[in-house]
Amino acid sequence: MKRALSGWAMLFAAGLCAAQVPSQPYPVRPIRLVTSNPAGSGSDVVARVIAPKLTELLGQQVVVDNRPGASGLIAAELVARAAPDGYTLWIVTMTQLISTTTYDRFHLAKGYAPLGMIGATPFIIVTGPSLPVKSTAEFIAYAKSKPGFVMYGTAGNGTSGHLCMELLQSMTGVKLVHVPYKGSMMALTEVMGGQMHSTCTAAPTVSLVANQPKVRVLGVTSPKPTALAPGVPTIAEALPGFELMGWYGMLMPPGTPANFVTRWNREITRAVTTAEVRERMLTVGAEPTPSSPAEFGAFLKKETERWSKLLKEAGVKAQ
Repeated sequence: MKRALSGWAMLFAAGLCAAQVPSQPYPVRPIRLVTSNPAGSGSDVVARVIAPKLTELLGQQVVVDNRPGASGLIAAELVARAAPDGYTLWIVTMTQLISTTTYDRFHLAKGYAPLGMIGATPFIIVTGPSLPVKSTAEFIAYAKSKPGFVMYGTAGNGTSGHLCMELLQSMTGVKLVHVPYKGSMMALTEVMGGQMHSTCTAAPTVSLVANQPKVRVLGVTSPKPTALAPGVPTIAEALPGFELMGWYGMLMPPGTPANFVTRWNREITRAVTTAEVRERMLTVGAEPTPSSPAEFGAFLKKETERWSKLLKEAGVKAQ
């Protein structure tokens, strides 16, 4: 009996010691930050702005991993199948939300662990010298007078620029003609040259047309005026309720434990609210807008519902 009690005492003591041993430090190796776009794209630039600060805060290198292709589905599948061990992050944008919704695969609002919002950027509607309009109201009136005549260029089907103009049509009843290009800059160049009537492009490009006397920046798609497009009125001033914001957020693989989500949300918020990162993000056209995981998760669900409805009305399908 004495030996048995000694044995139980030893086991109890061993368990007590184990309970007092601190958990393994985290992180102990580099973290992968996946992007769905190639180097030089908006999400890639934002990822490379925030990665060094996260590296500094966590004491482990955060490595940007570009996985472009298949309208973002390559990155989506990669992250969906990654181990939920806290070492894989995914920077996502409205483009990935639209593409996964259009293809009905890897929906951002389903399965993935939301970490939080990083930043947001509005768009601007621009017209070229071939249209006799100077404001959003004049553009709408002109398009109504010539249904099926006014063309707008975009970077392709289901892109932010496409949805911007589809939203305008849905809210006003005007009939425009969509002309897809291989990139948004190509569409803007055509507008500036007079070969294309209009386009909806990221607000930071306003600087490219500022000195073009025959090019008009009609309005910005944010609900309020923004420093990213100084002096530009909002589309909502002529069309109440109109709003379209590009955004950057972070997700982790499905099943990621809550402690990793909490930790990363804290570090991301710390990173984007530093003066250094905030200044750099504004320089590349994104205003820091950190949020909680719950807020970002609710945002993704709301945006999915909103754009699913518009995509269906516009007849946008996977190609």
